[in-house]
Amino acid sequence: MVFSQIFRSAGKLPGGHLTRQVYYSIFSFREQSLNLESTPCTHKASNLIIHKSLHSPSVETQVGVSQDADRICKILSKSTDSTVETLLNKASIELSPSLVEEVLKKLSNAGVLAFSVFKYAENQNGFKHTTATYNALIESLGKIKQFKLVWSLVDDMKHKKLLSKDTFALISRRYARARKVKEAITAFQRMEEYGFTMEVGDFNRMLDTLSKSRNVGDAQKVFDKMKKKRFEPDVKSYTILLEGWGQEMNLLRVNEVYGEMKDEGFEPDVVTYGIIINAHCKAKKHDEAIRFLNEMEMRSCKPSPHIFCSLINGLGSERKLNQALEFFERSKSSGFPLEAPTYNALVGAYCWSLRVEDAFKVVEEMRLKGIGPNARTYDIILHHLIRMQRTKEAYEVYQKMSCEPTVSTYEIMVRMFCNKERLDMAIKIWDEMKGKGVLPGMHMFSSLITALCNENKLDEACAYFNEMLDVGIKAPGHMFSRLKQVLLDEGRKDKVAELVLKMDRLRKTQLLG
Repeated sequence: MVFSQIFRSAGKLPGGHLTRQVYYSIFSFREQSLNLESTPCTHKASNLIIHKSLHSPSVETQVGVSQDADRICKILSKSTDSTVETLLNKASIELSPSLVEEVLKKLSNAGVLAFSVFKYAENQNGFKHTTATYNALIESLGKIKQFKLVWSLVDDMKHKKLLSKDTFALISRRYARARKVKEAITAFQRMEEYGFTMEVGDFNRMLDTLSKSRNVGDAQKVFDKMKKKRFEPDVKSYTILLEGWGQEMNLLRVNEVYGEMKDEGFEPDVVTYGIIINAHCKAKKHDEAIRFLNEMEMRSCKPSPHIFCSLINGLGSERKLNQALEFFERSKSSGFPLEAPTYNALVGAYCWSLRVEDAFKVVEEMRLKGIGPNARTYDIILHHLIRMQRTKEAYEVYQKMSCEPTVSTYEIMVRMFCNKERLDMAIKIWDEMKGKGVLPGMHMFSSLITALCNENKLDEACAYFNEMLDVGIKAPGHMFSRLKQVLLDEGRKDKVAELVLKMDRLRKTQLLG
């Protein structure tokens, strides 16, 4: 398969074929954690037709590009023992920068494969990468912590005059999510080494990157150190910190930042109020959330749909259904068109109060109004049906979904059947997901492998564990500890040593540009 060819060509891993086909992500699920590091083959120019994108992006319809990208990804997923070069040489698809960008985005969680596609396109006669294709690859490589190669690509972009501030933001986000806070800050600051000037928008982006990666304490330190010295904060600077502390449900810091913001002469706007109200709802301080709602209305600041959604979600989760319904009615009369998130919040409110039939009525209303339902709607219902031990109904709902499931939906169903010791059904859902080209996530692998260990199906558990490593997903410690222990209990020390060696080699192998 593609990955085994990549590894063998690198000379870093022992030989032998992988047990299952390469997976790729049809959709870009950006919260996936990968840790595969290897060296792909170097591809020479081939006879694949290259489209030089003479037309503007508006002429290349997004639908056509997406269809071609899906086709390329499916070609790659069906491989058994072929390189990217061999597979794509057999295709008759015209490559353009927009098409390659779309493919790279769809392979966002398969960094090694994405890099091979990037190199393949680069070696075709007449093809030139764009800022967008470079950034798409950097996003993918950052997920598997290939930062040395990432900075090599940055140098390449500078040489080709393709570098943008967005590139540094992408790199910083990947460092931040890898808990490399110092490197995340440095990545932003390095844009000045490459000829860019940091402005207040860039500082805000750095704060936002840190806050959204659950490092709001570090964002606050950067803010306190740099304000008035390296940049003048604006209302957005404070709003970012408010959101970060709100996500941590630290209302003390929320109120401190809010007070400082007003002391500096910045008046709260609808975004500020939305963040503060959402923070209080998350912390189950609904009376305070409503007080802020009343305050903003007294200041003639009209509540947004997001604010009503936060209140419906918060009150609904506390089984305060009547109040949740009241705010749903207020959202209907607010003048804003109703949106799927607001309906989804109402669905959840009914489910929390065990009124599932009413939730289904809301789903039907969504359908009649053309507002959904979407996969998130079904995920909410499935979650609550499973919580109520109504697994048969949950499976029936899954089967009758009127939209495509997402990886989150598959994960809910696989975990449900694993917990019910129905491994046959868990694997059935898994295979349905695989047939649609969706890349399993780390949590899904963990659920299935743990369940297989519990059933003492160790050969199957090891097969899925190897598959997880082969597609570049880092094994969670608690899951490997469980697998290791049951293998040792069965006297299979050699198998444990083999898996440990493979994990170590995957961790240490570096991609080469």
